[in-house]
This record gives sequence, C-alpha cells and structure tokens, in this order.
Amino acid sequence: MSANGHTELLTMQPFRQLTAIAVPLDRANVDTDQIIPKQFLKNVLRSGLGKGLFFDWRYLPDGDPNPEFVLNRPEYRGAGILLARENFGCGSSREHAPWALKDFGIQALIAPSFADIFYNNCLQNGMLPISLPGAEVDRLFQVVSAAPGTQLSINLEKQHVSTPHGETFAFELDAYQKQCLLEGWDSIALTLRHEDEIAAFEARG
Repeated sequence: MSANGHTELLTMQPFRQLTAIAVPLDRANVDTDQIIPKQFLKNVLRSGLGKGLFFDWRYLPDGDPNPEFVLNRPEYRGAGILLARENFGCGSSREHAPWALKDFGIQALIAPSFADIFYNNCLQNGMLPISLPGAEVDRLFQVVSAAPGTQLSINLEKQHVSTPHGETFAFELDAYQKQCLLEGWDSIALTLRHEDEIAAFEARG
C-alpha cells in the first residue's frame, strides 16, 4: 500500500538477455534477515528498499560505508548479477528480500542452491535465480574475482550463462516460470489475462 492507501503497482519487465557486472558475495547460508534487516520491513513499498540491502554488512556502526564489503567496492558499482554460495535466501519468507535486491539493481542471482520460498519470490518479482553446480559457481567466482568489474551474460531463451572468455554454463528452469519471465507476467498479470472470463463467471453468480 502507498501512503495514500492505494496498492503500489509495479509491472514486471520481460527478461530475455542480460549482460552486467557480476559481484561475488562469497558467503553461504545468507538469510533474508541479512539481506534486508527487520527495521526496514515497515516499508510496504517495493521501491526504496535498496538502501537497506545487506545494511549490517554495508555500513559500519558509525554509519560510514564499510570499505571491506564487496558491494561497496567501486569496481562493482552498478552490478546487475549477484554471485553467491549455497542456500542463499534462507530464513524467513519476507518478500522484502527480493524487493531490496531488485531495487538495488540486481536482476539475476547465481548460486548452487536457494531457499525455496526466496527462489519463488524472486521469480514473482521478475528476477532470475540460477542454480548451477558448485564447481561451476566456483569457476564463475574465479573469473569475477580475478578481474573485478567483469561482466557475465545470461541468455534466458537458451538457458545459459557465459563469461567473456567464451565459457558457457547451462541452467535448468521450469518451462512455465521461464515463460512468465520472458513475457513479464506476474500473478496479477496472469489473472488479468482472464479478466473477461472472471467477469462472465461473476455475472453468472
């Protein structure tokens, strides 16, 4: 809900291809409280949450940016892809976590595994979570860490991630979820596609 009591409507953009800086977050079991701390949950809008992303890691106790945290390094400014380790997005089911990532500019995530609810929340918000075998994620960490600012390319239609060196890693995605991302459909958009049938059903009732 917005300040005037209306629901905030943000349309999903179709996701087909992405080439963007990849930032390596070399931590496993990152939970949703670390992604967006509880003090930011009072915000019911999707926009503006990027400022709270990884807040306790991005900032020192005095409020200054933590120069040691990877997202604060200038080489990764404007990153659109987040590399992470296993079980990313575990913990509570707060949808604010993908909202914060997307508001910060992250459009895709790559990790060996994701928490189920977080994974589905990402898809519902137009973000692509990609699961790859641990050895392949290790290789992507090597590539990105060796040359900070490296861009990775994601092709959703072909379902692969590629590096500037020509290495390609294929990923799996449910066909229905893939179509929703390609078309930019969230649950509201899917419902509205059947608006006429819904109206006819209500009229019969």
